[in-house]
Amino acid sequence: MLGTERVAHGKTAVLHADVGIIGAGPAGLATAMHLGQLGVDRVVIVDRMNFPRDKTCGSAVSPKGCKILDELGVSNAVTRQSYTINGMRLVTPRGHDAIMSSPQDVALICNRRVLDHLLLQRAQQCGAIFLGNFEATHLLQRGDRVVGFCSTDGREVRAKYVVVADGAHSRFARERGPRRLIQAIMGWWEDVEFRSHHLEMIFDDLVAPYYGWLFPEDETRVNIGICYEDEALTRNARQLFADFLDKHYRERLSSARQIGSWKGHPISFATSFTCLTSPGRIVVGEAGRMTHPATAEGIYQGMRSGMLAARTLCAILNGTATPERALRNYERACHKAFALSFRGASLWRGLVRSGGLDVIVSTINRPTSRRLLARCMAQM
Repeated sequence: MLGTERVAHGKTAVLHADVGIIGAGPAGLATAMHLGQLGVDRVVIVDRMNFPRDKTCGSAVSPKGCKILDELGVSNAVTRQSYTINGMRLVTPRGHDAIMSSPQDVALICNRRVLDHLLLQRAQQCGAIFLGNFEATHLLQRGDRVVGFCSTDGREVRAKYVVVADGAHSRFARERGPRRLIQAIMGWWEDVEFRSHHLEMIFDDLVAPYYGWLFPEDETRVNIGICYEDEALTRNARQLFADFLDKHYRERLSSARQIGSWKGHPISFATSFTCLTSPGRIVVGEAGRMTHPATAEGIYQGMRSGMLAARTLCAILNGTATPERALRNYERACHKAFALSFRGASLWRGLVRSGGLDVIVSTINRPTSRRLLARCMAQM
């Protein structure tokens, strides 16, 4: 059982746990779920929002992400509330258009309001305690060791280990110098024509070496967006998105109904896997800049790093590894899981910029070759 200390009016002021997690996105929740699977049940997750809550995201779960959902025991619950994907329409910068399909479902689109809530429910089933409306303000430290965190209203979580999972704008990860960012902006529409159970990726010079997308969330609703580089923050995101929509979706959107307003968000990434730990602290997901540098995918990397963190913490808590060695091995495990794919990102970006993607797609005529390209993209 979790220990508590109470003040006179009965409100819990301090909660004691083995592991305290800041952030209830896929990375933090995967950490909590896997800790429960491994028998660690004194886990507290906090988030500045209550659930269900909206989250700006394309909401695509890649084939590798779907495998993680299965390992976490939540695949069936998520699939029931997702739109399954078995193919992709790929458009190159010079306008080559290819359809790649699979006889099986390989990916999912699950709105983050739904996905994160399902993951939270699974984490609670695994024994975790959730505290919503918890705005973490600072870490608690004893010497150089992190021993918990505090909220704006004075609540505290004191933990043997703290998992930092608070995303791109993390205030609690270790300092690693300037962030590298991918910018994104997106919107939602109903009654847009698209190929059933296929997503679209459009590589265009407007956003090169990145891309625009159409992800169907059900048979009538889609999200459309772009991601692009803008380190100097000189580009007008709304104008860029409007130009992209006019170029690629004007006809299909002419009779569609827009839902809500466009929303933008930054995506933080790095190509190294250092400074992810310190005494009492371990960083997961986008807080550790573990987002794919070519695709901007973060859900898979978040969940995968969360599981690696859970195994690390379990080994420390049950005494099978020293903290120093286990935390050092966590960074090595993240490197092993993501480094090859992340290194390939620079090759992919070069392929897009140089016209190589056009050459490849223009010469692919056989369905088997197109499936091979789709499989390579899925494994990035």
